[in-house]
Amino acid sequence: MSDTLDAALRLVRAQAALVRRFDSRLSGLHGVSLADFTLLLRLSEAPGGRMRRVDLAEALGLTASGVTRGLAPLERIGLVTREADARDARVAYASLTATGRQRLEEMRATAEETAADVFAAPAWNAEDTGRLSTLLTRLGGTGLAGR
Repeated sequence: MSDTLDAALRLVRAQAALVRRFDSRLSGLHGVSLADFTLLLRLSEAPGGRMRRVDLAEALGLTASGVTRGLAPLERIGLVTREADARDARVAYASLTATGRQRLEEMRATAEETAADVFAAPAWNAEDTGRLSTLLTRLGGTGLAGR
């Protein structure tokens, strides 16, 4: 097996393990998945805590229908609401509710703890995590606020 294929497969497996770990913690404590948390986090970073659904889909690397499917349960539990554009009825916004903002802060604390556990010393140091972030950015990965 080539080194590049080996590296790609290792990255895929590591990503799957991270998703499982985050899903387990977020689901157990907050009833949401990592995908839900990521969607809520992206909304929170938008001006006014709202985004056009099409822009949210692009920011998350999803299809418009994928965003709609992801938003539906979050709307049902009151974390997100749908807003129509006053000037164009064809445009729909997803917006964080006050409850959504509050719950997101709780979720964020859990995600921060989980990330700290993943990158705990002595296996990882600040230089290692910084280098990893730089390498992942080279592959197209973005973090908070698109960085």
